[in-house]
Amino acid sequence: MQADTKSTDSPPSRPSIPRRFERFFINLADVAAFVGRFFREALLPPYEFKEIIRQCYEVGYRSLLLISTTGFITGIVFTNQSRPSLTEFGATSWLPSLIAIAVVRALGPLVTALIAAGKVGSSIGAELGSMNVTEQIDAMEVSGTDPFKFLVVTRVLATSFTIPLLTMYTIFVALIGAYINVNQNEQTSFTSYIQEVFGAITYLDIFMSLIKSIAFGFTIGMVGCYKGYHSSKGTEGVGKAANSSVVTAMFLVFIEELLSLQIANAIRGS
Repeated sequence: MQADTKSTDSPPSRPSIPRRFERFFINLADVAAFVGRFFREALLPPYEFKEIIRQCYEVGYRSLLLISTTGFITGIVFTNQSRPSLTEFGATSWLPSLIAIAVVRALGPLVTALIAAGKVGSSIGAELGSMNVTEQIDAMEVSGTDPFKFLVVTRVLATSFTIPLLTMYTIFVALIGAYINVNQNEQTSFTSYIQEVFGAITYLDIFMSLIKSIAFGFTIGMVGCYKGYHSSKGTEGVGKAANSSVVTAMFLVFIEELLSLQIANAIRGS
């Protein structure tokens, strides 16, 4: 006799979200919660003013030499690269105006943010990652200190305050470097150079540069703190936190630069 066979067909399963997308949305929720916690902790007392000032010193003063060198070279290189194109059209006299527009609108904030992402972002990610690995953050919680307010809020506020100041300094140094190059090649006086520079830029250009710089500083500080605060255990996690802080911050800086450019163009066109 042939044994009766029972159907073993299982009910159709529901379509599942791929694990990669599921992990992405979980990380996105964690980032949103982290940012929300920052604003909540930043607005509520007590305020760590001494630590904020110390972090401003770490972010600003210790980056000054690198920012100065980079800004000065940027002004000279951009001037040398722009001169041949203007010379072909006999418009070399427009060089100071072109330099001012390019440096104030884009090069100054972007160069400063990229340098800060590489130096400051990696430093924050590595520092907090090391503290997480050695369980110093857990020790702060046990001792009654709020580690999030002391470690995260102070660093993000410091980058948000300091990056705009560094941006204005970078713009100044880049314009000085460009003037030296213009003066040597076109014998343009400093007075004429300054008049053409300030005649080419508007208050909107300066305002948008400041707003962009604040956004860049906030992003660099937030990414570095998030990566370091949630780094995996072990020395390898510290390296990954530092590297991921730089890469992610630079990527977001370019995205913010693109968005700010669209907003500024929309305002100018209205």
